[in-house]
Amino acid sequence: MIGGFSIESVIEILYILLPLIIVSAIVLFVIKRLQYKYKRGTLGKKKSKSSQILLDSLIPLGMLMGTIISMFLSMFSQINFLSAISLGPGIGFLFGYFAYEIFSKKEEASS
Repeated sequence: MIGGFSIESVIEILYILLPLIIVSAIVLFVIKRLQYKYKRGTLGKKKSKSSQILLDSLIPLGMLMGTIISMFLSMFSQINFLSAISLGPGIGFLFGYFAYEIFSKKEEASS
């Protein structure tokens, strides 16, 4: 027993909090990277308005795709639905940020 809790209940609490901790770390990483790029003035800029709208929409689209994929994975596997719903948008947020980085550098390479 640890402080009145059994080992099983401590492990269960950690299992419940683990998705929140993972998503929090992802969100902090992405926000700090975007804040750093904003302060340096190196955020992605596109010449055409439609390209800029797509660039600005990549992170929310990544979150939406992550949510959809996590819902399907939780239906067809033994992943807990609530864990999948919390991890999916967080991982999609990270992939959306990576897509943002790649798409924002694509114009610089062709110039």
